[in-house]
Amino acid sequence: MGSALTTIGLPVALGIIMLGLGLSLTLADFARVLKQPKAVIIALVCQLLILPAVCFGLVLAFQLSPVLAVGMMMLAASPGGTTANLYSHLFRGDIALNISLTAVNSVIAVLTLPLITNFAIMYFQPFDDQLGLQWAKALEVFAIVLLPVALGMLVRRFWPRFADAMDKPVRIASVIILVVVIAGAVASNWTLLAENFTRLALITVLFCLVSLAIGFAVPRMLKVDRRASIATSFEIGIHNATLAIVIAQSVLGSTELSLPAAVYGVLMFLVAFGFGFVIRGRATPLEAEAPATS
Repeated sequence: MGSALTTIGLPVALGIIMLGLGLSLTLADFARVLKQPKAVIIALVCQLLILPAVCFGLVLAFQLSPVLAVGMMMLAASPGGTTANLYSHLFRGDIALNISLTAVNSVIAVLTLPLITNFAIMYFQPFDDQLGLQWAKALEVFAIVLLPVALGMLVRRFWPRFADAMDKPVRIASVIILVVVIAGAVASNWTLLAENFTRLALITVLFCLVSLAIGFAVPRMLKVDRRASIATSFEIGIHNATLAIVIAQSVLGSTELSLPAAVYGVLMFLVAFGFGFVIRGRATPLEAEAPATS
């Protein structure tokens, strides 16, 4: 821990990712929530209430150490990742709904992530000298999550052509920087990660599958259409592992706390890809032929 790669590189990588998200957002994306209130409310209930409860149950069942337990709860509290939009596009989800949910979740996470993390820290007591994410550190979460998004939205509002021109380069740069930084972080903490990978692989895969299944099945049971349900599935199932890693290492100063998010971040892409074929394969012929819209 403590290398410039993780203490500086990870927050910068996340900042670029969130800036890229802001470049693709407008106020209309927030207003669109009012047009699909049922799907949005169901998704938020699943994201903010059901998933933390499920994760808490899994952590107790797997009897994780206190630090890893808090790391899992922090992962559960993280909003959907921007990768959810890509998966939704691949498997014919409602991409516009994904964009709106990502926007709303990013705002709400500023409050819910510190609350859930503090609950986990108070319950599992992994640190002797820390009480959790206090106000000063909660403000760091705000700066990490919302300021780059707000900056990107301002650029799009006043310089839309520049925002459109920068959208692809920023996305490419964010991926490259993220891969380099995470590869460096993994290399510098390889022993610690290798020791815990087997212990965390099963619970992170199971949590990812449960998240995806809840995100799809609950809306379908409540009569939300299939394309919106696919969107909520990926939005809920693909957590922003990078955000959890940055907060664990840069805000709370613990590499071990970031291990669940690091393992999840590696495995979730394969799990989500396989799950996408399962839910897409269950579409009726008419639904399968329907064009995806953004």
